[in-house]
Amino acid sequence: MGLPRRALRVAGGLVLTGALLAGCDSAPAGSDPAPAAAPSSAAAREFKPGAAGAGDPYFPTYGNGGYDVGRYTVKVRYEPAKDRLSGTTTVHAAATADLSAFNLDLAGMTVRSVTVDGAPAKHSRKGDELVVTPAHGLIAGNGFVVEVAYEGEPAPLENEVLGLGGFLHTQTGAIALGQPESASTWFPVNDHPSDKATYDFEITVPDGLTAVSNGVPAGRSGSGGWTTWKWSERQPMASYLSFVVIGKLRVTTGEHKGRPVFSAVESGISEGAADESIAKTVEVADYLESVFGPYPFEAYGGVVVSDSRIRYALETQSRPVYSAGFFRQGVNTGVVAHELAHQWYGDSVALSRWQDIWLNEGLATYAEWLWAEHSEGRRAAAAFATRYAGSPSQFWRTPPGKPGVANLFSDAVYQRGGMTVHALRVAVGDKAFFEILKTWAAEKRNSNGTTEEFVALAERVSGKKLKGLFDAWLYGTTRPAEPKPL
Repeated sequence: MGLPRRALRVAGGLVLTGALLAGCDSAPAGSDPAPAAAPSSAAAREFKPGAAGAGDPYFPTYGNGGYDVGRYTVKVRYEPAKDRLSGTTTVHAAATADLSAFNLDLAGMTVRSVTVDGAPAKHSRKGDELVVTPAHGLIAGNGFVVEVAYEGEPAPLENEVLGLGGFLHTQTGAIALGQPESASTWFPVNDHPSDKATYDFEITVPDGLTAVSNGVPAGRSGSGGWTTWKWSERQPMASYLSFVVIGKLRVTTGEHKGRPVFSAVESGISEGAADESIAKTVEVADYLESVFGPYPFEAYGGVVVSDSRIRYALETQSRPVYSAGFFRQGVNTGVVAHELAHQWYGDSVALSRWQDIWLNEGLATYAEWLWAEHSEGRRAAAAFATRYAGSPSQFWRTPPGKPGVANLFSDAVYQRGGMTVHALRVAVGDKAFFEILKTWAAEKRNSNGTTEEFVALAERVSGKKLKGLFDAWLYGTTRPAEPKPL
């Protein structure tokens, strides 16, 4: 997440304003799951329902089991005056088990019809789960296509960690945003970061409104008082990183390194610091590219919104969304650096489980320190020293590598996570450290990672034993010894 809004301090994937506001490998980018060749007789198979959760230790009901999504095509029409949304979402997936039924996450909407491979399918609801029973069993390894038509008055979810997340009706439009969940409030989805997929969005809104989402702008068209905005994210994306902002927006466009730049600020926000801050996006991204390796996506940009319910920034893929609160005191490129760092760590390299959120937030926090050193001359080592010496004993009681659900976006995850990254740098030296960062981004690009995998990679690249260091900094409940070269 970017940063929570506790004091407009930069925190993680989500960046909260006011205080810290606070982001299983899928099919290759741009491809649909391929059907298996010559499956064995269905009669000889035992078909069972897929699990109603991905099995995440922190959020067991998030996501679903039994299949892997390759691509979503989301087509929605939203009428702000009535707060009504209607849509059709097509899900291209592959079965990972022999399925008699499977679930999709969909909160609150009325489902009008479901088809699987073009044939009508039975469907029912269990809370925020849509249970789909196809006419015939789905054979493990085979691709299938689900189409869901739905409508209703979308509503946010009350999340135990961050409060409201998901689709929010606004004065002029809507915002769908949130971590660790939000997508299921406006389209059916396998809502867990372990199942990344590519996305195409077609968002139809009344003329005069702009609809911004992830990825490359794919054109727009108008008819009968409505405008359809199209967006395409062709790199695999975790579902919580999808977003839409609908409203009256001040839009700037351009091109950088052959990629489109599309940024927007809600028109009710005074021109100035917010516009100037996100205008620095490509400059910050270029610096981070020199540290982390090639920028991982096909577009750049940012969106700034003003809504009292959104007091954070979030690393929505290719185009972070920021609360206007981050820019009330002037230009703030620190939060931009934080959210852009997540494009590498959190978006391109996504979580396999929510427990490992420090991998996102610690690396993004450290990117803030690196950017401050690059742009203002404030050394990262000094940022570490200030936090190491100045943090109270209670701060050290939350282990960032296993924070628990209640502390998922706590200061310890962000700041102690960043200190863990610096401790690694001290231990292995700059050459190995920066090679670790680039190697992690390159080897895990477009996939998922765990803490154990990161530690193993760091040991492989550096040639040093690092388990003790990571145990102390990630899992200890007292202040670790000051780091030294190994």
